[in-house]
Amino acid sequence: MVDDNSLFLKVLQKTLAENEEYNVSAIASGQECINRLDEKPDIVSLDYTLPDYNGKEILEVIMKKSPETQVIIVSGQNDINTAIDLLKIGAYDYIVKSVDTREKISISVKKIIERIELKKENVILKEAISNEYNFKSLIKGSSKAMETVFKMMDKATRTNITISVFGETGTGKELVAKGIHYNSTRKNKPFVPVNISSIPDTLIESELFGYEKGAFTGAEGSKPGKIEMAHEGTLFLDEIAEMNLNTQAKLLRVLQERELVRLGSNKTIKFDVRIIIATHRDLQELVQNGTFREDLYFRLLGLTVSLPPLRERDNDCILLAKNFVNEFCRENQMPPKRFSDSAVEKIKMYNFPGNVRELKALMELACVLADDDIIENTHININPVNLNKNILSNEKTLQEYNEEIIMHFVEKYQNVREAARRLGVGKSTIYRYIQAKEENN
Repeated sequence: MVDDNSLFLKVLQKTLAENEEYNVSAIASGQECINRLDEKPDIVSLDYTLPDYNGKEILEVIMKKSPETQVIIVSGQNDINTAIDLLKIGAYDYIVKSVDTREKISISVKKIIERIELKKENVILKEAISNEYNFKSLIKGSSKAMETVFKMMDKATRTNITISVFGETGTGKELVAKGIHYNSTRKNKPFVPVNISSIPDTLIESELFGYEKGAFTGAEGSKPGKIEMAHEGTLFLDEIAEMNLNTQAKLLRVLQERELVRLGSNKTIKFDVRIIIATHRDLQELVQNGTFREDLYFRLLGLTVSLPPLRERDNDCILLAKNFVNEFCRENQMPPKRFSDSAVEKIKMYNFPGNVRELKALMELACVLADDDIIENTHININPVNLNKNILSNEKTLQEYNEEIIMHFVEKYQNVREAARRLGVGKSTIYRYIQAKEENN
């Protein structure tokens, strides 16, 4: 509080100091106020007419030396032009001295404090979101395969390029999408997920593009679509491969034009969204067999992030297992639990066809089944298998073992190229074994 009227200062200080959270200082001159700006006060209540400075001069110094400080100008003159001038410079409020000056200042101070607290809460919230969606906090893993994923995610956050996330079911494709969104420049805007496979074909258009009242039977009001809801943010289209060809054509046009029309309307709505798609299927193969549009494929491909299955992530399964156990125990107020050596070995032996999602479910069940603080192998409800439970029970030649392994992968993935990629061999090797098998038969 800066005022050369000592009585007014004393009364105002007493009034404000009634709130124990306020640290109130009374200052009688403009120069002393300037000298103490290094303390970065939250608020300055400033008399406009002081013996050594006028309010405008001090306000300008405050704006330069402590721009976060909010200034309330208190004046004996009801001069609207002066008030407007001071508010333009940066004053928060202009109060004319009267019988209720203390009350007005108190109200103004309270509003400023509320604003400061809200700003602090927003900063804390943003930091919490940033920490929550830090790549390595969001997606646990230290394998080389996941390091590659983190590098691609980092590249994805730097621009608004479309992202396509590929990976088997249960690998965490939506987590990747969230990680990219919440670490990008759009992080304070909406993240809108849409699971295409969960929406009937008859409803997918109204869900994506929105509709007006009366557009179809049951449309009792207007509703924005998911694309519109994601304006300035990110639209995540999960299981994009399940979209029918008719909707694919309409989506392509909408994405090309960056504008849409709600069902039952003629009004064009422009939008700005970042697109992230995901699928567990081979889109290129779907393009070749005619079930996915080639032009939409190239529109959506963008930067590719390939999520490895859990079986290709080295010891990440143990890291994830421990994390899931810790989370489940904490959320259910259970004592911490640890794995026995045999339990660890059992987890390592299993190939987790359901990936991270399956591992999470198994670990939660193990926590429930364990009677004390140790999870034994008997609590982990899986049966570790290789390609064949008794693969070594019958003695075979190396050629026969190789043939069995290769044919297992070909049958599993129904795709020679994918089988070759999984086994780390060339396609010609796969074809050679297939030919040899046919000849032997």
